[in-house]
Amino acid sequence: MPTDESAVPAPGMLRPRPGVSATLAVNEAIERKRRAGVQVLPLGFGEAGLPVHPALERELAAAAGRNAYGPVAGASGLRSAAAGYWGRRRLETDPDLVVCGPGSKPLLFALLLAIGGDVAMPRPSWVSYAAQARLTGAEPVFVPTLPGEGGVPDPELLAAAVIRARSRGRDLRAVVITLPDNPTGTVARPETVQRLCAVAREHDLVIVSDEIYRDLVHDPATAVVSPAEFAPERTVVTTALSKSLALGGWRIGVARLPDGPLGRVLRADLLAVASEIWSSPSGPIQQAAAYAFAEPPELVKQVARSRRLHATVARAVADRFRAAGAATPDPQAAFYVYPDFEPLRAQLHRGHQVRTGADLGELLLERYGVGVLPGSSFGEPGAALRLRVATSLLYGERNEERQAALTAADPLALPWIAAALARISDVLTDLTAVPAPVPVSAHRRIPRPVLAAPQVATAG
Repeated sequence: MPTDESAVPAPGMLRPRPGVSATLAVNEAIERKRRAGVQVLPLGFGEAGLPVHPALERELAAAAGRNAYGPVAGASGLRSAAAGYWGRRRLETDPDLVVCGPGSKPLLFALLLAIGGDVAMPRPSWVSYAAQARLTGAEPVFVPTLPGEGGVPDPELLAAAVIRARSRGRDLRAVVITLPDNPTGTVARPETVQRLCAVAREHDLVIVSDEIYRDLVHDPATAVVSPAEFAPERTVVTTALSKSLALGGWRIGVARLPDGPLGRVLRADLLAVASEIWSSPSGPIQQAAAYAFAEPPELVKQVARSRRLHATVARAVADRFRAAGAATPDPQAAFYVYPDFEPLRAQLHRGHQVRTGADLGELLLERYGVGVLPGSSFGEPGAALRLRVATSLLYGERNEERQAALTAADPLALPWIAAALARISDVLTDLTAVPAPVPVSAHRRIPRPVLAAPQVATAG
């Protein structure tokens, strides 16, 4: 305890206050423009953009009477269903080592609190990992990924980062990875995951594997291997239903803890945190989630349709960025495209005074009404001209349109999706045409009809 009053931080000054999550901020900016009558194209918000399956609506309605608090760890039915879900993915799971929460995002934060210490994470990585680490008082340690293998830090660079951090007195205890990846939409190779696990074992790191996009890998032949298969004694796996079944607003997630001494300690600490933050997940939502994690045939079909739609539209969007000259990896999973405008740096600077990814994102938003996120939001250097483009809000403004996109033989032929793709091409053509520099206030908008932004919600 400090004895000098000057050593005691003033109220509210214990750690820096974070801003609003970048994904939420860009969505709110798009919504403000839409309300002001500006034509917008929402490509910044990681929401699955699809309607709720009727079977899940029925399950939720049937559980509406469950108004009592439940166990902190979650209802036994949901924990057993989640254990079965993982068992069908080569991860035999004890239901007693499953903890449920109001979304995987709160679970991830609670895990960081329970594990303690600094956290290594990929560069780039989802915006909330670093923000959550800072909220715990820890230091996020960014480690670059290998080309085309987003979501998993380069194992050799991770080992060096751990040694370097500990040599300067930092207590680095965990590494967070994403399989498949947000923001790049790519999947790390099993060999890379295995090497990362060896590094984690050598340096005694807890691995937190965020696998929320696992069921949205575009090509079934793409191998997705959880680190829990290589390092089961030190890997925590999290997932939720917000992406595969588009239930982001329902807020339900599950964590699979390792079977062993670490798992037992983590479970006790995680439940202690959970008991003070959310007490127990929503009872009705848990019942519907148990049904979902049991994977009945109608929901398996729904996920397959979603996967196909995400793949079709994401590839079409990637093609348009590639045609404009941006280096754009092929999307492998989910609904993200990660173009790099570095090949166009000279002309973007000459024509628009763009120097950073934030400059490029601001130009797209203010001049064209296109909402994207710069790579700097995901831990990239500010000068990087990479953008995360989320394609899933192109499926339609109304549930009828989204359902049509989900079932269409060729979703790209639907008028609203075709119009959005044409708009992207027009914007990129205008962006890369190297016009004479003009003040931001004089920027014009291309008068072409596009989709309106959705209502504000939480997402990746």
